[in-house]
Amino acid sequence: MTLERRSDSVRSESAHGRAAALGGLIGLVLLLFFIGVALASLLMETAGNGLPVLAPATLSILRFTLWQALLSTLLSVVFALPVALSLARQRRFPGRLLLIRLMAVPMGLPVLIGALGLLGIWGRNGVINQGLALLGVQAPVSIYGLAGILLAHVFFNMPLAARLMLAGLERLPPEYWQMAASLGMRRRAIFRLIEWPAVSGLLPGIAGLIFMLCATSFTLVLILGGGPGATTLEVAIYQALRFDFDPPQAVALAALQLAVTALMLLLLTLWPAPPEVGLTDQRPTRRFDGESWSARLKDGLWLGLAFLFLAAPLAQVLLSGLRSNLVSLLSDPAVHQALAVSLGIALPSGLVAVLLSFAFSRARIALARASGLPARLLKAGIGAASSLVLLVPAIVIATGWFLLLRRFGNVAIFAAPVVILINAMMALPFAMRVLQPAVDVHHRRHDRLAESLGLSGFSRLRWVDWPGLKRPLLTALSFAMALSLGDLGAVALFGADRLTTLPWLIFSRLGHYRSADADGLALLLGLVCLLLTLIGQPGRAGENRR
Repeated sequence: MTLERRSDSVRSESAHGRAAALGGLIGLVLLLFFIGVALASLLMETAGNGLPVLAPATLSILRFTLWQALLSTLLSVVFALPVALSLARQRRFPGRLLLIRLMAVPMGLPVLIGALGLLGIWGRNGVINQGLALLGVQAPVSIYGLAGILLAHVFFNMPLAARLMLAGLERLPPEYWQMAASLGMRRRAIFRLIEWPAVSGLLPGIAGLIFMLCATSFTLVLILGGGPGATTLEVAIYQALRFDFDPPQAVALAALQLAVTALMLLLLTLWPAPPEVGLTDQRPTRRFDGESWSARLKDGLWLGLAFLFLAAPLAQVLLSGLRSNLVSLLSDPAVHQALAVSLGIALPSGLVAVLLSFAFSRARIALARASGLPARLLKAGIGAASSLVLLVPAIVIATGWFLLLRRFGNVAIFAAPVVILINAMMALPFAMRVLQPAVDVHHRRHDRLAESLGLSGFSRLRWVDWPGLKRPLLTALSFAMALSLGDLGAVALFGADRLTTLPWLIFSRLGHYRSADADGLALLLGLVCLLLTLIGQPGRAGENRR
């Protein structure tokens, strides 16, 4: 009987593994098909005409794209370094947790909301220019152009860099600081011998990620670019299709964008990963070098500056939204329709992203012990699936599908499903980051028990997988929906006459100089995204206590 049960368990495990691998294969094929069709459409557009010639204006756009990405990366990293060092030194001040949480907000905030907050602070009628006018300064500070793009990119990317650096510093063993205190090391020596070696290994990966994000920026450049002299490749693709209707130029720009992202990903993969340094004990880390009044004052200045830089635009969005006519906006049928369309896109987009992430996570576990060449190739393909968004930006995929679907008539008819799939692909890396660790833990805890009970298929999903993975699945869904709600690129390219989302309505009201309406709608969009985030997080405190 024991041998029979063991045999049944092995067969059940094998069947479950094959089903998981098959699900991952199907998901990967569908993802590659969606991206491949877009790329094939770009190639078809150039068939018979050869590759489009890069005009001097195109090369100028490429230079500006790389230059603003380089400057944005440099400024973000330079600002993030003292902030991370100060947070690592000052571990006991009352607002530390608040500041760390505040630094997470720009990473999940719709870009359009952040742009409006920056306009409210740094714009022509913003707080800074109003203060300068009171002081008698007549020349206003202009946020449009390169300066505005850099400011916005630092606002969104400095917190990301600071949190990653802080994580590296907090992995240092507590004995380092005890030894530094016993040797009487000064602040400069501590930075040179302890802090810099811990951070320097992380800098290439952090800088490469921020450079990729800035090189593929769309919404910020569209709002703050300020004309042809401050245009990136993604915005130029949008303009070539929506305003000039110049498909060859759009294809040339898309090819350049693809080449830039591919080169950056190649450089990132060639750079060696930094060594992992773990804590040697569980005692809380005490930083003796941060206890003097001078150290607290210097660190407090950096942390206060970071707090003001991040909190001011967010507070401006809240105050401007409350000052707008919210009652009139909430009763506007156009707002109702835009909100319904946004949620109608966000929900299926989030579901597709979560289903793909779940299928990929299960397949990676099933293929972990596989030794055949097909299994290794499938595992490598699934591992690279989440990087496809960086390799093939959403604007390139949208351009390919736009050029393909226009052959069949009005592109706006097909806009909704294409936008849903593009948003799902954009949310896939974030959903994978939430689900993959949870699925790994769930597999180690419950797979053998489920196999011994003979549970498989729908029964296993109902009694084992859903109860154990319900919370991370809902969290991933809420994050994916929030990302889809804030997207502007795909909707802007496919035309918004029949597909008016809330971000596009904000952008159109802003373009018609109805800034009060845009502020109120931005507050509404932010509240919807916050609500989605809270829906994905209930019960977390109770789970931590248990």
